[in-house]
Amino acid sequence: MGKQMSRSNYEKLVLELDDLKINKRREVAERLKIARSYGDLSENAEYDEAKNEQAILEANIAELQYTIDNAEIIEEHDISVDEIGMGSIIKIRRVGSDKIETFTIVGTNHVDVKNGAISDESPIGKAAMKKKVGDVFIVEAPVGQLNFEVIEISK
Repeated sequence: MGKQMSRSNYEKLVLELDDLKINKRREVAERLKIARSYGDLSENAEYDEAKNEQAILEANIAELQYTIDNAEIIEEHDISVDEIGMGSIIKIRRVGSDKIETFTIVGTNHVDVKNGAISDESPIGKAAMKKKVGDVFIVEAPVGQLNFEVIEISK
């Protein structure tokens, strides 16, 4: 099964891949050409560096291509408000506290903790999956077990 993601996140990945394939490849090829012009390749640090950069770039392109090829797009209307899943916006409250936190469950490529976007594989994300409003779930944290109650699920 592919990685689940929203259509907008999928489109972001496609744009990123295009940029790597078109612009980054051109940049790296240019760098290789310049490095080659310095002569003796056996002692040419610039050439080695450019070759490494090229290898890393190609690995990134392959990985991104794989993610895109195997993506399972979750359409807006497929996001459930009955139970927590990919794309859900959740409000949770730590049991014993009044503070309500809001998170959006996203795929690992789109994590942005500062803006409340957490991965479905993070401790809270994983523990919250499939829970419904009113459910309490347990998160194993370094300080011990934390209990959270699901207050609201939206999209």
